[in-house]
Amino acid sequence: MSFSVEFLGCKISHTDVQGVRDRLLAGGLEETSETGAVHVVNTCCVTNEAVAKSRKAVRAALRRGAQQVYVTGCATRLGADAFAGTGARVTVVRENAEEAAERIARELGATACVGPAPRLERTRAFVKVQDGCTFGCSFCVIPRVRGASRSRPLRAVLDEARRRVAQGHRELVVTGVNLGLYRDADAVAKLPDVLHGLAELEGVARVRLSSIEVNHLSARLCEALAHPRVCPHLHVPLQSGDDAVLKAMRRRYDLATYARRVERAREHAPGLNLTGDVIVGFPAEDDAAFAHTLAAVEELAFSRLHVFPYSPRPGTRTADADPVPAAVKRRRAERLRALSDRLGHSYRAARVGRRDRVLIERVGPDGRLHGYGADYTAYELRAHAGARVGDLVEVVLEAPGERAAVGRVA
Repeated sequence: MSFSVEFLGCKISHTDVQGVRDRLLAGGLEETSETGAVHVVNTCCVTNEAVAKSRKAVRAALRRGAQQVYVTGCATRLGADAFAGTGARVTVVRENAEEAAERIARELGATACVGPAPRLERTRAFVKVQDGCTFGCSFCVIPRVRGASRSRPLRAVLDEARRRVAQGHRELVVTGVNLGLYRDADAVAKLPDVLHGLAELEGVARVRLSSIEVNHLSARLCEALAHPRVCPHLHVPLQSGDDAVLKAMRRRYDLATYARRVERAREHAPGLNLTGDVIVGFPAEDDAAFAHTLAAVEELAFSRLHVFPYSPRPGTRTADADPVPAAVKRRRAERLRALSDRLGHSYRAARVGRRDRVLIERVGPDGRLHGYGADYTAYELRAHAGARVGDLVEVVLEAPGERAAVGRVA
């Protein structure tokens, strides 16, 4: 029986569907790059648009000929059935990622372990160390659909990392819903210990944090960033640059705290690349508050932002509040994305002439190589004899490019 998988949303969603994929391969099913007889869609619910895209992905898989579609992930755990009416060939699996993988495997008869799964067709491996969140931001549905924080034992994390390295992955990306909540009481380990343990594994070229709340940028974590195999890149959600909005969001910091902790991280990791998330059109955001966000983003020198127009989520404190008109949200999002593009261009332009190590992730149809530097700068490289997907190559940044740095293999 053939199967295929896809995911929507964040790196956690990718990691969860990777777990389903590995379980089905281990059970003897055959993966196809096309739509399989069985198709698994791991969904997202962070916005109304994300849920709509998840439903669209399910319908598209059915049109492409999938005989059975399993729907997993965050959008399946909302109160209302987001996938009602999608048809008899659709099975909604509301269990958490690990239980979902076992249920799907059991229903498909993929019960025998036939050997280790081959590597994913990616050069970076996402290693989930933590799930769930207990922060309770007023706009966020994640605690409802993911549950309370829970952590994997450090030993299990390191064992999985060794498997990923053996499969050929050069870079490990540490993922979690709220990574800074990681705790392994038995090993007396926190997130800095995870980073150090992974960075010291034989065969690991580099380790990257997927995202970290600014509250958790502790002195110990900043010290871990100084390890030569830990990437000088942090994705730190900002959400707003206005203190009143941050308070209404129930975020656990103000702008001054955010700036101070990011500066400490930059002191430990010179050249640190900062990326983040911002929500526009939150109920408490007026024009003045949005102006504060624009100023803060520029002052903090982000190189890239993920911009999300506010979307009320069921069961949250702001579920019934959405006073900012959609057109205003759209204009604010456009302004912020334009600022993000300008700051990203400036960040790359300031590094013209510098050398970097780029992990080649794909080859474009024109033969150009695409990958990421240690600081998560996207690169586009001219074709080079002998350079293959999965290689770490030394490059010279020649031009900032429009969306990615233009470089040549040194």
